[in-house]
Amino acid sequence: MLTELRIKNFKAWKDTGRVRLAPLTVIFGANSAGKSSLGHLLLGLQQTTLLTDRRRAIHLGDRHSPIDLGTLSDCLYEHDMKEKLEFTLGWRLPQAVSLRDPLAPKNTYKGDRMRLESVIRADSKEQPQLERFRYELRNQGDTTLSVEHGIRDKSGPYLDVDPMRLVMKQGRKWPIEAPEKFYRFSGVTLARYQNADALSEFPLRLEQLLADLTYLGPLREPPQRTYSWAGDTVPEVGARGELAIPALLAATHDGVKLNRGPGKRYEAFDAFVARWLRDLGVIDSFVVRPIAEGRKEYEVLVRTRRSSAEVKLTDVGFGVSQVLPALVQAFYAQPNSTVWMEQPEIHLHPQAQAELADAFISAVQASQNGTPRNVQLIVESHSEHFLQRLQRRVAEQAISPDEVAAYFVRQGGVGVKLVPLQINPFGDIENWPDNFFADEMAEITARTVAAMRRKQQETGSAHE
Repeated sequence: MLTELRIKNFKAWKDTGRVRLAPLTVIFGANSAGKSSLGHLLLGLQQTTLLTDRRRAIHLGDRHSPIDLGTLSDCLYEHDMKEKLEFTLGWRLPQAVSLRDPLAPKNTYKGDRMRLESVIRADSKEQPQLERFRYELRNQGDTTLSVEHGIRDKSGPYLDVDPMRLVMKQGRKWPIEAPEKFYRFSGVTLARYQNADALSEFPLRLEQLLADLTYLGPLREPPQRTYSWAGDTVPEVGARGELAIPALLAATHDGVKLNRGPGKRYEAFDAFVARWLRDLGVIDSFVVRPIAEGRKEYEVLVRTRRSSAEVKLTDVGFGVSQVLPALVQAFYAQPNSTVWMEQPEIHLHPQAQAELADAFISAVQASQNGTPRNVQLIVESHSEHFLQRLQRRVAEQAISPDEVAAYFVRQGGVGVKLVPLQINPFGDIENWPDNFFADEMAEITARTVAAMRRKQQETGSAHE
């Protein structure tokens, strides 16, 4: 689970500052303010880990990749090729690790968190080139082991480890090789030393973190009359929610049972999602069934009211098909994973937007087959109704302030700013930003003044 993020010189961001990420993190802001680029950078890092070209520092993407960030110039703040793209990721490990020095067995480095700092600059051909990366293993806030690997302009590649002392193998005095991608050690470099194997744990843990990142974009696929599923397990619902129904069928077929939190009853996955749709108020019932026995085509049938007939998903309001992928992904995500969503509330009426906050609170607190899921949701939203429900649940102690992080993206003097919203234990926001949402009192006052003026005009006309 991600615990912190910092990005410098990326798109509209000169420097985000250190961003605390909680199990439920919500980011608000105006259109085109820069919210989406935060998640897009993570997707760029994810697709880099899957790239076969180990020399490319970061895969910015193309038309075949999940995200296309353009050129390095497109990515750098104000397109300044002299700037360096810098980012820091901090994350909590599912289980604490112990890294051992085989040459000094008493020297064991323990930690339950890791951090990666990476710096990328432009090379002579204006392509991304890694300058350095640094890993830290942390335990209760203290760094127990740090590793820095990079390239110095004059002396070339270097590898520094603290406090462990690397010991070179006999006959292996070849030069240190340059780092691979934005986070990896060359296998040849590690092979120089008798006790460097433990260092490979860092990139492995980072790859697992990014492999467990899923993304749901703001534009979801329209509903279909039939959906195909051949019994396979899909990894996620897809960036456009195109695999939401196969994911729901796969989880149900695999016997996944969920509850809404400690002490709550368990339900089969399809029934669990159906009940949330009902609680959101968008339908009364929801069922997925094959169109005929032995076929791999399925249809989604819903009732909008208890007394109404079952109809296909295509024949009801658009909001159901748009929120369904968000619900499925929130609960389908693998334990200890992170889900980044853009505008999950799109096409929902205000009451349903508020109820969606309850669904997401449940998603970060739920257990699966008796084990806490520890899923993290990072949500970009425009919904004040979502935020107000979240504030209410904090006040009601349904979720603690530590489990929530909320931010407002604001235009600043230098780049955009990410302002943390300070939600106290009573659910109040102690630093409500200017122009955050529409000013309700200002609207009421303006409407009242306009009504009074109109009445005065009408009264004056009546006396003429």
